[in-house]
Amino acid sequence: MISITGKKWVQQKINKNLVDKVKQDYDLTDFLSNFIVSRNYDPSEIFSINNNQKLSNIFIKDFDFQKASSIFTDSIKKKENICILGDYDVDGSCATSLLVRYLNHINQPHFFYIPDRVVDGYGASKKLFQKLILKKPKLVIMVDCGSNSNDTVDFLRQNNIKSIIIDHHEINSPYPKSDALINPKKKIIKKEHTILCATTLTYFLLDILIKKNKSNFKLSKFLIYVLLATICDVMPLRKINKIIAINTIRDFNIKDNAAFDFIFNQYDIKKKIYLEDLGFLIGPIINAGGRLNYSNYGVELLSSDNQEIIKKRSINLIDLNNKRKKIEQNILNSLDFEKIKKENKNVIIYHDNNIHEGLIGIIAARLKDHFNKPSIVITKSNNYLKASARSTSSYNVGHLIKLLIDKKIIENGGGHNLAAGFSFKKKNIYLLRSFIEKDFSKKNINLDNSIKYDSEISASAINSQFLNEISKLGPFGNENLLPIFFIKNVKIIKSEIIKEKHISVLIKPNIGPSIKSICFNSVNSKLGEYLLSYKKEINLIAQIHQNFWNNKKTIQLNIKDLIL
Repeated sequence: MISITGKKWVQQKINKNLVDKVKQDYDLTDFLSNFIVSRNYDPSEIFSINNNQKLSNIFIKDFDFQKASSIFTDSIKKKENICILGDYDVDGSCATSLLVRYLNHINQPHFFYIPDRVVDGYGASKKLFQKLILKKPKLVIMVDCGSNSNDTVDFLRQNNIKSIIIDHHEINSPYPKSDALINPKKKIIKKEHTILCATTLTYFLLDILIKKNKSNFKLSKFLIYVLLATICDVMPLRKINKIIAINTIRDFNIKDNAAFDFIFNQYDIKKKIYLEDLGFLIGPIINAGGRLNYSNYGVELLSSDNQEIIKKRSINLIDLNNKRKKIEQNILNSLDFEKIKKENKNVIIYHDNNIHEGLIGIIAARLKDHFNKPSIVITKSNNYLKASARSTSSYNVGHLIKLLIDKKIIENGGGHNLAAGFSFKKKNIYLLRSFIEKDFSKKNINLDNSIKYDSEISASAINSQFLNEISKLGPFGNENLLPIFFIKNVKIIKSEIIKEKHISVLIKPNIGPSIKSICFNSVNSKLGEYLLSYKKEINLIAQIHQNFWNNKKTIQLNIKDLIL
């Protein structure tokens, strides 16, 4: 089915025999059984549907974690000055904040540094540490970066500075000769460990450290940082990550975190915190500093209990995020999507030197969503070109970075399967394009641009009982997406623009009450035009979810597309 936006929607194909087996073995409904098969749940994930699992440290006996905790402990005992270097995104800020909070608690000499993406570039460069060693650290902890910083680690060793790397990005061989290297992608013992972000790894390391040193630091208070980083780094919400999400959302009280509470108050939000709040409100605000050249602001906010600092940095970051939104919208309005489509085949590669390098990741994400293809956005950065990539599940851009480094096409970079960033010399741009297209073609990836929905349902079947059935599969996120439904024969009876960019819609099924709906970021789009003017019977592509406002729950459709 071709929608009004030009997207090709097809129903998810599933093995009916396997569905029947799951239904029989686990005594589940048709809907749950279908979803479980379509998402390839394993037995442990099926078991978790009706059972709250407690979070436990899966790395207690891991050699790398034990080695890192011993080095960390030794440094603490000697009261050595510790440097924490984090990436400038949410994951880096959250991981750094956990470490800062712990070191503050035990009165350990330390300092942290978040690189400025324009001045310092990405990650743990040797050039950066030539500056940082002037503060005389004895131990450097790199979080969410460092896996491919071999020269930097060698430089630190030459200056008698120990190093610990805690990272989850793709890693090249030979590995850096740090004193301890925590990266599940270095040695894949369990595949589920590779879906963890740097903040999660940092949390588990601190858990080991706290137990070893018999500290009274309340680490569980900051599990919300782990979930925030997991959501913002688009980690799969499966296995351990799902357990983290369930435990965090269940136990977290927003009044226990002054920064989150202040931000909620700024937006006059009075409710429990949910995953959507982390991904669409808190995360972008924390990220705004790193995008617009105030990289330390996120850590300063998340690591402080001082009310004045919290107020000042929250307002700073909210202002920066509003500025970011305006710049982003101006860029999107200027894009010629038809031209971009004609100039690119399998992978979208868009080059514009006028885009602020802090926004190329967001623009890449928007292009990826629009074309349903891996997308790379390139801009000028001093004497180099800087790129950010966002991908679909079919093409691992983290692995692509490894190949590009090995071929010496790019200078440096890092990432994971869905997102990556890198820098390269201007003269290599045509070589880069050619290599990526060849690499993509070589992998025989089928990009039919079809988008899958889970099943067809009647609008009259949408009620609180069905919503409760859906909620058993949550929390929802990457690789555990909220189900998408094809809903036939409904009428739009009312529609209006809200907040100048979203459209609120009231739809009426043939049978039953009307249903409130929302279509996000649809103003000035073809989809939005139809929602505002079309009054005949239509078919919806939509998600069903609970809308929480002032602690009231209502059923709401999230409209993704229309089929006439």
